[in-house]
Amino acid sequence: MTMNSTDKDTSFSGISFLDCNGKIINLEKPVVMGILNITPDSFFDGGKYLTTNAVIQRAEKILDEGGSIIDLGAVSTRPGAKQISESEELNRLLPALNAILKAYPHAIVSVDTYRASIAQKVVDSGASIINDISGGSMDLQMFSTIAKLKVPYILMHMKGTPQNMQINPQYSNAVNEIKKILRDKINDLHALGFKNIIVDPGFGFGKSVEHNYEILNRLAEFKTFGYPVLAGMSRKSMINKVLKINPAEALNGTTVVNTIAICNGADILRVHDVKEAVETIKITEMLKR
Repeated sequence: MTMNSTDKDTSFSGISFLDCNGKIINLEKPVVMGILNITPDSFFDGGKYLTTNAVIQRAEKILDEGGSIIDLGAVSTRPGAKQISESEELNRLLPALNAILKAYPHAIVSVDTYRASIAQKVVDSGASIINDISGGSMDLQMFSTIAKLKVPYILMHMKGTPQNMQINPQYSNAVNEIKKILRDKINDLHALGFKNIIVDPGFGFGKSVEHNYEILNRLAEFKTFGYPVLAGMSRKSMINKVLKINPAEALNGTTVVNTIAICNGADILRVHDVKEAVETIKITEMLKR
């Protein structure tokens, strides 16, 4: 792809390996991030992993099925979700994180949080990646904190907050506007000397169905930053509204959009169904031979 002049300030050679707090991920081919929500109210699997045994079993399944990253989240970010306190988030996260790392010391655990203080505490406890749905917008201390922590940071775009993001989101050109916002934030991180970034355009976070498919169709444009690109579409409404189904019926649709994402340059698939995503990568990799 030909890079336009506005991309030049943030682009450099692509990254093949991620150093995750001393644990290495090889990105020479795409990898899978398995979702582990320790929440009572997430849109698909809320309430399934509220005990230590359930958490460990889910972590084991993610790893056994070929997942490279376990993404641990303690706050539901579905549209309209209620916020919880920092102390409640931490009280959910730390026992689960400690249990996973005790059972699987070599596991790479990402923590899904937008709070800088939580990011600090979970990395101190062994987390390897911070996944911030707000891209630093919901806690202005996040960028300075992540620059000190040095672990990979998933910089996601979200328009608004989980409480209002799906109330008629508007863009004049969704991809161009999202790229501009991400570019500015990448520059802010660079100014702090931080470059351990994963880019996530934020499917479903302040986007209509049409916006989501525009992003999917033009996903390769997010590669111009020179950073790995994450696609998180698993069982989301961009699938369900098109097929007129509910999330429980959306595995086939998820596989279709994941296939398109891989063909358009995604490096990481964030999914509920790890085995199927790993198979998707194996099949699409055959096209590159």
